[in-house]
Amino acid sequence: MTVPAHTLADPRVASALARMFEAAADDEITAARSAKLPSSGWQSLDSQELADAASDIYMPISADGGKLLYNLVRSTRPATVVEFGTSYGISALHLGAAVRDNGHGEVITTEMSRTKVRAARTTFTETGLDDLITVWEGNALQTLAELDRPVDFLFLDGWKDLYLPVLRSLEPLMAPGTLVIADDVEFSSVAPYLDHIRNPANGYESVKFPVEDGLEISCRL
Repeated sequence: MTVPAHTLADPRVASALARMFEAAADDEITAARSAKLPSSGWQSLDSQELADAASDIYMPISADGGKLLYNLVRSTRPATVVEFGTSYGISALHLGAAVRDNGHGEVITTEMSRTKVRAARTTFTETGLDDLITVWEGNALQTLAELDRPVDFLFLDGWKDLYLPVLRSLEPLMAPGTLVIADDVEFSSVAPYLDHIRNPANGYESVKFPVEDGLEISCRL
């Protein structure tokens, strides 16, 4: 039996990622056909209602973005990786694979949709990464308030208007050198976060990385 060169090449992980990326390709169709949205649209929903309405939509990081996350975690070797926005677990699989290959660490990821939490936990078990990835269900601003350890690596990919509040809530736990990665930074709703992270007075060095809708890579100074 051939041993995979790294965990992303493990057939269980590779097949799960291929399946989910294929399903995510229909996100726009799924969103358009969703019967859960009120006639007033997304703007009328609160965070929990949004999460429930989007329970069939993957909204994943891109394949290249996932590989970038894997490489960054491998190189920085964080003890605690925190993700805001699990969805179905595509990015968490990349993060967990990197932690596995580093030989130490854990991933804590957050999600409001109960449907997605169940699906992600099942996938993590099937891929053999459930011992490294813990899903905290609920509002991230509430669940992450219980975090009692340093945050060594932060990935933001939940609701865009919450990027800044989540970051600010975790900043007391972030030492110099902590990497913060934000996905979809070309969305207008990410502007307050970018204003904060790109202002040198707030203690970050930041650069945009051109992957699909943009990744912002920031180092806590």
